[in-house]
Amino acid sequence: MTFSASDAEPLRAAYKYAGTNGGLNRTPLVPHLSRFASFWTSLLLLFTFLNGSYAQLDAVESFCRRFGHQTALIDRKLYIDGGFINYNPLSQYSANYSNRGLHYHDLDTPGAGHMPQLYANLTKNSTIPDVNGGTLWADNINKRFYLFAGEYYQQPPLPQFTLWSYDTIYDTWESFGSPPQDDIASISYGAGVSVSETGEGFYYGGWKSNNTVPGWTGPPRAVSNLVKYDMDSNTWSTDPGPDSIGRAEGAMVFIPIGDGGMLVYFGGVQEPHGNGTWVGQPLDTIFLYDVLSSKWYTQTATGDIPPMRRRFCAGATWAADQSSYNIYLYGGASMPPHTAGFDDVYALSIPSFDWVKLHPTDGNRTGQYPHHSLTCNVVDNAQMIVLGGTFPTLDICDVPTQYGLHNIDMGQQNQEKALWKIFVTNLTKYAVPDPIINAIGGSAGGGATKTAPVDGFHNPDLRILMTRKASIATRTPTRAISTATATPEDGDSLSNGAIAGIAVGSAIALLAILFAVVLFIRRRRRKNRTTLTQQKLPTSQPEWSSATYTTTANTSSSPCSPRSPFPDNGPYRYRPSRPVELPVAVDTPPTAGPTLVNPDMASPAAVSSPGSAEIRTDTGTGTGSGESNLPRTKVDADGRVWVQVTSRIVEPASSPMSTTVTKHGYSPGTGSSAGTGGSPGGMLGVHGVGIGLGKYSYAGMEEEQRQQQHAAEPQELPINEPTGGASGRKGREGPLGERAGWDAAHGRPRHLTYYNP
Repeated sequence: MTFSASDAEPLRAAYKYAGTNGGLNRTPLVPHLSRFASFWTSLLLLFTFLNGSYAQLDAVESFCRRFGHQTALIDRKLYIDGGFINYNPLSQYSANYSNRGLHYHDLDTPGAGHMPQLYANLTKNSTIPDVNGGTLWADNINKRFYLFAGEYYQQPPLPQFTLWSYDTIYDTWESFGSPPQDDIASISYGAGVSVSETGEGFYYGGWKSNNTVPGWTGPPRAVSNLVKYDMDSNTWSTDPGPDSIGRAEGAMVFIPIGDGGMLVYFGGVQEPHGNGTWVGQPLDTIFLYDVLSSKWYTQTATGDIPPMRRRFCAGATWAADQSSYNIYLYGGASMPPHTAGFDDVYALSIPSFDWVKLHPTDGNRTGQYPHHSLTCNVVDNAQMIVLGGTFPTLDICDVPTQYGLHNIDMGQQNQEKALWKIFVTNLTKYAVPDPIINAIGGSAGGGATKTAPVDGFHNPDLRILMTRKASIATRTPTRAISTATATPEDGDSLSNGAIAGIAVGSAIALLAILFAVVLFIRRRRRKNRTTLTQQKLPTSQPEWSSATYTTTANTSSSPCSPRSPFPDNGPYRYRPSRPVELPVAVDTPPTAGPTLVNPDMASPAAVSSPGSAEIRTDTGTGTGSGESNLPRTKVDADGRVWVQVTSRIVEPASSPMSTTVTKHGYSPGTGSSAGTGGSPGGMLGVHGVGIGLGKYSYAGMEEEQRQQQHAAEPQELPINEPTGGASGRKGREGPLGERAGWDAAHGRPRHLTYYNP
């Protein structure tokens, strides 16, 4: 197969590259293994063992080519079932692997190669057979397809055929039972087609062999019957073929001509003597089946007749006025002992029964890349997707980035008037191309002037039917479609084998998740223990602390960190209650404030109060905002002794500051404060004010009792406004003085938080 100038390069480049290394260079899908690699490897082996199958390579990422499959087109999704897959590179994976999954191409999602993206995430368990050479009957009305016929590979066929149907809405499979005749479906590589408008599936010819019939002996035999299946009533019937000759490996399409539409069959092989020997079926003989009357007709075709071939594919479309019905044929395998196959395109135009060659047109008879066992699907009567095929003369991959998809612009409706073209999502109308117009007359919209074969019709009935357009009643769904959800309908159930497979897979997945969670928790705990061991605080660090943050509109300019310098989950047994601020009188100071026990002195003072332990204050080592490094103590009206642990400047209501941050910290330990917003000794500075708190201890208490006493809450004690001037200009005048609670520079109070041990 070749492409036009705009599309040929990716294909040719891939083939050229594949000639040296077997395909496009792709990074192997080897996951990054950690120290748990052995566990995951064991789990994978266990899963493989329990499911009785081997782990396949990725059908999307490792794609090389596929063939022998069956396809169905429903709601812009091209479904692919069964057949064979080759993986990239072929030099490493030379075997043909059975396709055990259900895949699909989303026609509205282009992939890396600009063709519809391939997905391999649909449901298909081991209960559903994996066959090749079968067909998928598509029911676009009820949104499902049926898997019919096909042969088994490297395993014996099942003793009884079961018709399986896939529900595209619910992503489930359902059994529709077995035909009343045991051998009605024990065939493969016949010609299948479905008609959604009438709800019928058809299958003509095919092989019976030891791959389709249990206990079969002797060579394969071709059958001559036509199988019919009614989707709405789930009933079967068979009709004889056009004659008693068995046929297989041909193609059949449906066209809306005559009273109820017609099936058109051509090509493949025939077994004229019924002894297992076969010969090619000439393509100048066309078989037509009138659906309404169940009658066969035979007509001879003329023109550029294609060579005999088998395992090709075909699709039909028609002019807007239905003056011509054009059936496109692509590729296939040839008849021995001639060439290995074809890479060409022909069109059979009906009712003139003219064959027209469309590709190649350079004198090449067979084309450059012959391949066979592929499928054709017509999209919106305008394009035909050719999917897959194997290359008997070439050890190469079919364009991996396009997943074996090739597209025919049936009307050549592109600027280059090219036949091969990248799939276009919005092309929905067919135009008769120039090569066919040259053979039958008319124009792109129809109006064919040649409407009969050169030598006339073989049957007078056929001459009349060729002038009629099929009238098919509108078919309605047999179930609710618009209101369908992701929950299966009543009666849609999985088989015991399917349930067992799902149960095993789910159990393994659950065990894997639980094991991973246990490993994660154990690893996290080890990490935490290691962190705590390494996180030994220096002796000058506070043993435990607490902080409270109070913010208003804007905190972005605050120099204070919003996080505690100590972890919340640290190994601290006791934690103090949060500091509490009590109201402070500003406008009307109290007549008598707390007594300042140790005013400015060069040495510390000791004080005792009723009902309290002896308190000893030691000098600290830090300075902050010009403050002394001595801790402050007060005695309240009840005689309790309080030790200062923090300070906060309170902004008046008229202050332009829009942010107030209050932090209280108290802890035993040595500390220093540089007056820049922090206090490593346990005090947290606010707005650049730092208070240093020296080390202090409690006499006559054990360490455990000392920690428990810290549960008492620091509180704000009332202060007096300085008396030495309106704004405290005289500094330390007044009962408490400026440092004790008044900011003389700004005329505002300073909150002092004290702790009563």
